[in-house]
Amino acid sequence: MALVEQGKTVAQPWWFERITAPWWVLAAVLLTMPVWVNDFILFQVMGWTFILGMIALSMMFLAGYGGMVSLIQMSVAAMGGYMVAIFGTSGMGEISMGLSWWLYIPIAIVIAAIFGTIVGALAVRTEGIYTIMITLAIAAAFFYFTRQNYTIFNGYSGFNLVVPPMLFGVDWRQPMPFYYLSLGCAVLCYLAVVYVARAPFGLALQGVRDNPRRMAALGFNVTAHRVAAYTFASVIAAIGGILLVWQNAQIAPGTAGIPAVIDILVIAVVGGISRPIGPFIGALIYVLLRTFSPDVLMAFGLSGERFKLLIGLGFLTVVFFSPDGVLGLWDRWQARRARSRDPLTGGET
Repeated sequence: MALVEQGKTVAQPWWFERITAPWWVLAAVLLTMPVWVNDFILFQVMGWTFILGMIALSMMFLAGYGGMVSLIQMSVAAMGGYMVAIFGTSGMGEISMGLSWWLYIPIAIVIAAIFGTIVGALAVRTEGIYTIMITLAIAAAFFYFTRQNYTIFNGYSGFNLVVPPMLFGVDWRQPMPFYYLSLGCAVLCYLAVVYVARAPFGLALQGVRDNPRRMAALGFNVTAHRVAAYTFASVIAAIGGILLVWQNAQIAPGTAGIPAVIDILVIAVVGGISRPIGPFIGALIYVLLRTFSPDVLMAFGLSGERFKLLIGLGFLTVVFFSPDGVLGLWDRWQARRARSRDPLTGGET
């Protein structure tokens, strides 16, 4: 679509055509949500959804655009959270350094990105199941290291009283401010992924995903592109990790435990790893099940601990009917609806 301005045809930016009516509706719902929902939904449900969505988005970027399924993203997020607790303030004053927020936040993101880059430099030398296994092994090693190290990570107890700084006179851990903070970060991360995917680097990365030998023959450094993808994804995961430690006001080894690592994989796959919106859809489904399914199970006389069974069954069901998650189911429904309305196929006119 183009605009006509003073007799000239001016091309619209690529993102203009992507903002359709459903996106405007979604924006209106998200911006006005504090008006019509309670604090629990804002802070616990939606805040947690945005945070997990960002961490799963980093996995989606690697898997969807780079063809690399990495299970290290939750560990990278935890690294960012730990660095905030160590370089900022916490209940462990003898370990935390108490630096200003404008110092410890960039330091946390940079260290987490370096950690993810180092892991990526090792992982990109493998493919397929071997990439999954090596990242899972490093994630497990990170979990046990943080649990056993008391000098830096305070071992099994971790850090408590880790809260966001007071800026502009606002307590950012209150439900409404934290909701808008996490929403803003989620939107920025989403837009960053969309932009990078259409930038030369993102297009080259997708070419590496599809045919690395051909891209190498064209002069592209395949390994460098893959490692750079890990760096970019690690920055997004680190932002999610910082928000996660602020939401919980604490961080411990269990934050990056194997169950949490697998949860991020489930979220990304259920939502769909082909588009950036998929991880947020998967995160919303996961958080709703995690929050409300124990009450439903207990109402039927079952243990609330069995909510993992519901999540697992939901995961298997979605993957069985659609390898591309909920987005794949939506695309199938849209395609079936279009065929039914096509007069050439005998459907509605």
